[in-house]
Amino acid sequence: MSSDRANYLKRLLKLYGGLPHKAARRFSTYDRRLAGQLFDRGVSLDTLEIAFLLAVARRSQRDPEAPALPAIRSLAYFLPIIEEVLQLPDAPGYLDYLRARGEKNVQIPTERRDR
Repeated sequence: MSSDRANYLKRLLKLYGGLPHKAARRFSTYDRRLAGQLFDRGVSLDTLEIAFLLAVARRSQRDPEAPALPAIRSLAYFLPIIEEVLQLPDAPGYLDYLRARGEKNVQIPTERRDR
């Protein structure tokens, strides 16, 4: 495995592992395979983080009277949101905006990187 791929998987695991609303504490074999496919497709970690933040925000903003959603059991849960994010126009600062909004409501371990 290349060091780029290993680093990507490690950072993705850290992002995914710190999400709330998850049932599993570890990556499953299927999740590892899917993470490798995302790497092969060239899906950036920023795109994944945006998808994670959007999903958590949407789940957190639901009507408290609504029935509880089941726990997230797989990285596959995020695939539709990842596809949605890939269709968004490039908006500089969007990830930083979501991080700031998320910090007010939910703590997600992020890696702030200089770009």
